Amino acid sequence: MAEEYDEKTSELLVRKWRVKSALGALGQWQLEVGEPAPPGAGSLGPELIKESNANPIFMRKDTKMSFQWRIRNLPYPKDVYSICVDQKERCIIVRTTNKKYYKKFSIPDLDRHRLPLDDSSLSFAHANCTLIISYQKPKEVVVAESELQKELKKVKTANSSDGDCKTQ
Repeated sequence: MAEEYDEKTSELLVRKWRVKSALGALGQWQLEVGEPAPPGAGSLGPELIKESNANPIFMRKDTKMSFQWRIRNLPYPKDVYSICVDQKERCIIVRTTNKKYYKKFSIPDLDRHRLPLDDSSLSFAHANCTLIISYQKPKEVVVAESELQKELKKVKTANSSDGDCKTQ
């Protein structure tokens, strides 16, 4: 796992996991929090098939007190969206009444802490063709993140000037 934080605000910018393949080799990075890389970034050859830039883009961006997901390029009005919690599958379901969009996603942070999903913690807004879904963080997660921030303040950053290896 790799995480990137903003030094000034201590906000989590990116969290990605590297999963091993069936043979034990390191696989691709899977993005959990943050904005996905633009298509074609990191590829060496020209792209012959390109995904439409009008397709919905799903990303997660957390705040201090809530988990937040943003789905860009959804032009429908707010009353078209239905967002609910599926307790059986431990996921959140986003669907439209016109059946144009459907998405299921889980909250890995709650799975790691073994906490139940609560329907009352869920809220959403729609502005500028972006659906913003918020889930209020439970106290246990907020406490764990504050303890992690205390530990991170003790760690030196990568660009600190007093590193062990000095050039001659």
